[in-house]
Amino acid sequence: MSKAKAAAAAPMSLLSVLTFACCYLPFSALNTSVAVQVPNYFARHIGLGLAVGGVFGLIRLIDIPLDPLLGLLMDRTRTPLGRYRPWMMLGAPVLMLAIYMMYEAPVGASRGYLLLWLLIMYLGMSLLLLAANAWAATLAVSYAHRSRIFGAMQGLGTLGAIAILVIPIITHGRGRTDAQGIQAVGWFLVVMAPVTIALVTLRTPEPLKKVAASRVRLSDYARLLARPNVLRLIAADFFIIMGPAWMSALYLFFFTDSRGFSVSAANGLLVIYIAAGLLGAPATAWLANRISKHRALAVTAVGYSLMLIVIFLSPKASFVIAAPAMFVAGGLAAGSIVMIRSLTADIGDEIRLEQGQHQIGLLYALTSGTTKAAGALAVTLTFWVLGLVGYNPAEHATNGAAQIRGLELAYAIGPVVFVMIGGACFLGYKLTAQQHADIRRQLDERDAVYDESPVIEGLAPSPGETLVTGP
Repeated sequence: MSKAKAAAAAPMSLLSVLTFACCYLPFSALNTSVAVQVPNYFARHIGLGLAVGGVFGLIRLIDIPLDPLLGLLMDRTRTPLGRYRPWMMLGAPVLMLAIYMMYEAPVGASRGYLLLWLLIMYLGMSLLLLAANAWAATLAVSYAHRSRIFGAMQGLGTLGAIAILVIPIITHGRGRTDAQGIQAVGWFLVVMAPVTIALVTLRTPEPLKKVAASRVRLSDYARLLARPNVLRLIAADFFIIMGPAWMSALYLFFFTDSRGFSVSAANGLLVIYIAAGLLGAPATAWLANRISKHRALAVTAVGYSLMLIVIFLSPKASFVIAAPAMFVAGGLAAGSIVMIRSLTADIGDEIRLEQGQHQIGLLYALTSGTTKAAGALAVTLTFWVLGLVGYNPAEHATNGAAQIRGLELAYAIGPVVFVMIGGACFLGYKLTAQQHADIRRQLDERDAVYDESPVIEGLAPSPGETLVTGP
């Protein structure tokens, strides 16, 4: 093996991994805000009430088909800048515009206003997330290294999520209203998105190789869905995301009206929950490299469910009891996401070996679609359940004992059921670390037939070279 090829096969340095992982800062921050803050903000401050749930559900009927199309386009992309870098560069300005319009929405804004800017915001998120996940899969090719890089992405993304939870606490301490705190979050996101994406796209190499070109067709989605491991993956992704998303949609209502915490204290507990990802993501990656990824996923599902039960049964307004339970639950939730993303990359290698096509963009489009569907459906269903039990989410509203009990049961039962189903989806899974190592060996041998030139560690090919991207 040449020195260039040996360098390409070597794991990325820690600094390189962390630099690339910056791409998850804006996504994780915005994803957390949309799950926890935005529904509450539009329901209470903007004045849409429980109609917010219907908007989030409708947006998915429009938005989800975009992910397969974007994945298809990404897998067909061939530019001197790479396959995924241009898509991330496109996603940043789209996201910035949508964030500004969402977080600066005027009081009394219509459901149509929310629908339009949610759609544009999710388009920007899709551009960033699909490109980042697929790019990461090409940077990390080994079973263990994938756990490492996806763990770093999840862990560093946690910092962004922590920031958007701390901002309202700081603004509240300075005498600002809850709504002004959420607006400050919006400005933070508008600034952070272009800075982090610029850092990633300018400093991270995207491997450019001479490869046999393959044409990916929309019908390839049907073939993907016929594969048992792909069905396991998208089902697990849906349910694993659905649990925390359900909890997030009800979080502020539950912790203020049921548990008796102030909004600031509830945000403080959520900071602890999110911050635990800094430990939970790498810890789960470490565990996965010892007991396998699918077993580590099962561990996170069971542990997460137990912690939610502890929180539900704990005394009201007891920060001392709630804080450690939230910390453990948050670490396990972050770890489960790391496992899903890493398993996706492994299954993508299995597909490429058997079919001879690079379809990682398609695969991540499927999981992105299920992730979005779970997040939106969680908001729709939880707000529908709140309507059934008669709970009123408006500011200064008074809810009776029956409404609070309905809120409590909705908060406790939904996440546990969904997460446990998600963990069970990989029972009987056969793609172990040993099998994946053999798959990578065969892929490397086959790639060597098409690629006798070194990997280009830059942003453009040398003069006169004709290159296409791909592993």
